[in-house]
Amino acid sequence: MSAAARPVTAGKTRVCPHCKAVVLESLSICPGCRHHLRFDVEAAQRQEAAIRALEVEGEVRHPHGEDPCEYSVVVTVRNDKGQEIARKLVAVGALQSGERCSVALAVEVLPIRAPAQPEPAVLAVVPEPAAPPPASAGRRLPDGTLLTPPGMKPKR
Repeated sequence: MSAAARPVTAGKTRVCPHCKAVVLESLSICPGCRHHLRFDVEAAQRQEAAIRALEVEGEVRHPHGEDPCEYSVVVTVRNDKGQEIARKLVAVGALQSGERCSVALAVEVLPIRAPAQPEPAVLAVVPEPAAPPPASAGRRLPDGTLLTPPGMKPKR
């Protein structure tokens, strides 16, 4: 993948190749099956910056009685004019006497662009090590004595 950022068109969708759900094209991880859709740093940063705008969780209990009962979970989305945009039947099932199930709904809002990453702070400047003396200069001992090639005097 190139280092250049992909242009993001707000609301554009595609089909998840794993679970076949319709998801936002800009996502790097499918919210349904949680499989990776692409490995893109900017998309991952956008998804991490998501705001949980709505979160509802509830429990459905079997009403007191002996006969089983059935349930349907339906999610409806409306725009600001009250017009129905989508209506999905999510799950159906049955509850026996004394049983219960829980339902959770979450709505995440994502920014169009990845949030700017702050430049890493420079904690310390480490000087580069000094260049070693040339091999002809000899070797220095811990006490400061310079060992020189044969025929030359050691210096302090």
